[in-house]
Amino acid sequence: MYIDSFRYNGGINRNSYLKKLAVIRYLEREGGLEFSNPVTFLVGENGTGKSTLIEAIAVAYGFNAEGGSKNFSFSTKNTHSELCDHITLIRTSYAKDGFFLRAESLYNAASNIDELDELPCASPKLIAAYGGVSLHEQSHGESFLALVQNRLRGRGMYIFDEPEAALSPSRQMTLLCEIDRLAKNNSQLIIATHSPILLAYPNADIIEVNKDGVRHVSYDECAHVNTYRHFLSAPEKMVRYLLEQ
Repeated sequence: MYIDSFRYNGGINRNSYLKKLAVIRYLEREGGLEFSNPVTFLVGENGTGKSTLIEAIAVAYGFNAEGGSKNFSFSTKNTHSELCDHITLIRTSYAKDGFFLRAESLYNAASNIDELDELPCASPKLIAAYGGVSLHEQSHGESFLALVQNRLRGRGMYIFDEPEAALSPSRQMTLLCEIDRLAKNNSQLIIATHSPILLAYPNADIIEVNKDGVRHVSYDECAHVNTYRHFLSAPEKMVRYLLEQ
């Protein structure tokens, strides 16, 4: 484990939008959060604060707010929250590798890689570590998997924010296998997701964020999983109900 837990230090302005997030109310009550498993998923409805928390952990760890490794320093727009300044990570060991992967800003990271490789002093080319083909010359999903399969080497701290946004269901299954490869190679992964496919990873911790706070749940207890189950068990009935409402 490279991040054992984090402590919430308080100090957020009472008028900040962060105060409205369920995850912040939980942290104010409990004082922090522990990680006891190599693979941890954060799940919850939009607006509960799971991506805000993921981002804060990544930035506090030293990653660029828009994604990348600790060596990335590009910024297209400074939009990350102040939460990273109000938590302290508890670490007992240090990773050999690391990456913060945000599906929403992968385009920006790909552009930065290309720009750095265009510099006269760029040798060897950075893109070699990502499969040798510009990420912009591949589809969003292809570039995402090329990065995971080529750049993430193991023995690392990897933080993903909604990786399924770039991937079809079958490619989510591929990512599940890559998560297993990394976990078995002494890595820790913290992943914010809505994907029932990824959530099925065996023995992972699933931390669900909802309006009442934060709780550990099993796969079968997870609200996202049950929503998909109910819909797929009777899609015509569900669609009719939704449209009538």
